[in-house]
Amino acid sequence: MLKSIVEIPIKFSEVDSLRVVWHGNYVRYFEDGREAFGRQYGLGYLDIFENGNLAVPIVDLQVNFKRVLEYGDSAIIETLYVPTPAAKLIFEYKILSAKHGFVACTGKSTQVFMTPSTKELHITVPAYIEEWRKKWNLI
Repeated sequence: MLKSIVEIPIKFSEVDSLRVVWHGNYVRYFEDGREAFGRQYGLGYLDIFENGNLAVPIVDLQVNFKRVLEYGDSAIIETLYVPTPAAKLIFEYKILSAKHGFVACTGKSTQVFMTPSTKELHITVPAYIEEWRKKWNLI
């Protein structure tokens, strides 16, 4: 299992008038988690683009809200890579309160591979991703 953990302070601009994180920002935290995962494991957006001229748009996103995060807290974002033989990237997320330890949100995203210039989706696993999977013993 490949997993990354990153802690992000809750910014004033991310909360509403009740000082709780606006629901749309949890999707941004998922993105922060994917970026941290990419830096840790060599699967960042630029890595994918520069090694295969590929974009990876999200085609499915699930968000499950459990409790609210508040201003003054930090979000601990756990991002787990879900292995699949298909031509896609699947991640699961858990967002916890650093201050209180509870799970605030869970989720899952699925991304596919696309050639940016033509918007063509790839139905086979791109060579760079195949090599990356081999490197981490995910095949």
